Amino acid sequence: MIRAIVREARPKQWAKNVLVFAAPGAAGVLDNWSFLWRTILAFVAFCLVSSGTYYWNDIHDVEADRQHPTKSKRPIASGTLPIGVAKVVGSLMLGGGIALAFGLGWQMGVVALSYVVLTTLYSTVLKHVAVVDLVAVAAGFVLRAIAGAVVTDVKMSTWFVLCTSFGSLFIVTGKRFAELREMGDSSATRATLDDYTLPFLQTVLSVAVGATLVTYCIWAFEVREVSGSSWPFYELSIVPMLTALLRYTLILEQGHGAAPEEIFAADRTLQILGVVWAIVFGLGVYVG
Repeated sequence: MIRAIVREARPKQWAKNVLVFAAPGAAGVLDNWSFLWRTILAFVAFCLVSSGTYYWNDIHDVEADRQHPTKSKRPIASGTLPIGVAKVVGSLMLGGGIALAFGLGWQMGVVALSYVVLTTLYSTVLKHVAVVDLVAVAAGFVLRAIAGAVVTDVKMSTWFVLCTSFGSLFIVTGKRFAELREMGDSSATRATLDDYTLPFLQTVLSVAVGATLVTYCIWAFEVREVSGSSWPFYELSIVPMLTALLRYTLILEQGHGAAPEEIFAADRTLQILGVVWAIVFGLGVYVG
């Protein structure tokens, strides 16, 4: 039972919540413990609320998941985790995460609560509306980034928000693109896949990846000007960012990407590019 409870919480998905470290990390405040511990707790709060929403989403979609080749193996869909127990655990996670978020400040609480409302609307209504479903999931990523900013009282650049938004849309669209190629005629297992075509999703991918790169470049130059750095670390960080975006695009074209977290965990090149980007950008923040 314990193993099923942990599996249903989808700890692999917690990697998405690392986005709460983005704004304070870019602002260079994470070397200050008073900011770091608040960011860590914000991360924990989002892990709790996101897992809680996974529980309730799977409870709501249990019948559809049982028809899916992989989702049918999830604890609730497979029956290894009773729905009654899942409702209790999911509610405790949601309540605990929201309480922790409000304990960090009303703004953080509002962001966490907004995330829960958004994901609930997605599970019940928005996922049935093509295009809107893409934007809704991408908005969940943006809320994570906003949480990191509000919990540390860091001002977010408009270009940072736009880069996060388009980058999230790129990942979400890539997931749909990979799912559509993988499922084919069985696409009815996800509500909106029947509404999409591969050419349309490829168009959205092109727009999203281009917008992500442009907004990141502008943000990098903006940060350089604000910091007054004499070193070109921020500008140099564009190289691993561009390479990573192109690498992920190639992975999508090769027919992968239905589970982005597995791609990032398995692709060594993407991991190396991520480390290189973190080092170069970190040098800009803490050395430049």
